[in-house]
Amino acid sequence: MNLHEYQSKQLMSAYGLPILDGVLCYTPGEVEAAVDNLGGDLWVIKAQVHAGGRGKAGGVKLARSAEEARKLAESIIGMRLVTPQTGKAGKLVRKVYVEKGCNISKEFYLSMLVDRAAGNISIVASSEGGMDIEEVAEKSPDKIIRVGVNYGVGLLPFQCVQLGLRLGLNASQARKLSELLYPLYDMFLENDLSLLEINPLVLTAEDQFIVLDAKCSIDNNSLFRHPDLKELKDYDEIDPKDLQAGKHGLSYVALDGTIGCMVNGAGLAMATMDIIKHYGGSPANFLDVGGGASKETVTEAFKILLSDKNVRAILINIFGGIMKCDVIANGVVEAAKELGVNVPLVVRLQGTNVDLGRKILADSGLKITPAETMAEAAQAAVNAAK
Repeated sequence: MNLHEYQSKQLMSAYGLPILDGVLCYTPGEVEAAVDNLGGDLWVIKAQVHAGGRGKAGGVKLARSAEEARKLAESIIGMRLVTPQTGKAGKLVRKVYVEKGCNISKEFYLSMLVDRAAGNISIVASSEGGMDIEEVAEKSPDKIIRVGVNYGVGLLPFQCVQLGLRLGLNASQARKLSELLYPLYDMFLENDLSLLEINPLVLTAEDQFIVLDAKCSIDNNSLFRHPDLKELKDYDEIDPKDLQAGKHGLSYVALDGTIGCMVNGAGLAMATMDIIKHYGGSPANFLDVGGGASKETVTEAFKILLSDKNVRAILINIFGGIMKCDVIANGVVEAAKELGVNVPLVVRLQGTNVDLGRKILADSGLKITPAETMAEAAQAAVNAAK
């Protein structure tokens, strides 16, 4: 689950991390009032969407008066922000974060993430802050610094100081960076974050570090431990299909193909997508209904697949283990009749009670193309989609 910048900074504030005063606003009038109340002579108006690259896309603007801030807010609120992370459709800006400016001397990049390959938490830093880290990694890989932190040992003082010196800081600045890294590490662990990114982390002319931008991602599997963080989920930033899937315990990821997939088991779902591509088709989604699929689950899965206007055929690939094939077949038939599925439907069943399940499908009166193997099912779905 992703947090907005303003939410990430609220969390950081609880750990005593250095952030600037800011106000969340939904209208240009609120932006003008925020500027008047914040005081100062420079403010930043930032679009709040779950995407990076906001500045390059026109979603971050500097204002030097309340009147200018209001005009800039009028241009940002309601715009569709298109960045490399949003795709061509972009994201609608519904709110902005207004923050006081600061006297920047130097910008850095700093992040913490779970490094599954190394089995630790990786701190990634660069002296090239404010830029796309992917661009820095491609053009100046020597400027990317990585430090692995062992879970059992924790973040050690020498790692912090060493990181600061490698970033080109003097001894005093390196110590100040250390004072920043410890609460960041605690915040990362205690909130089950999978990513914490600060870009840029700035060093001011007064020789103080300030978190100028922030992004946090929380491990979805840990949200039961953090009801306070779960409440921060922004439904407007979630694809409606993803949202509905999550509410019914379905694992769903939208893609841009034409063949809707309904499968039980993540591994089988991946294999199904692969074999569709092998036979010249394109999957419209990843959808895992899980091992305990019921008629209600299958119905919701159908609704999600049919809500995608690009879907021209549906492939159901089920291995009946704990959930028997006849139960799945009944669920498919009832759901299809209830919803009136109007696209070709290919069903492949294997496993417990498979013969009974196939008979239920054959006797349903529905136009269902049965398949015994994955290859046969994929070919049928690809042909139907064409």
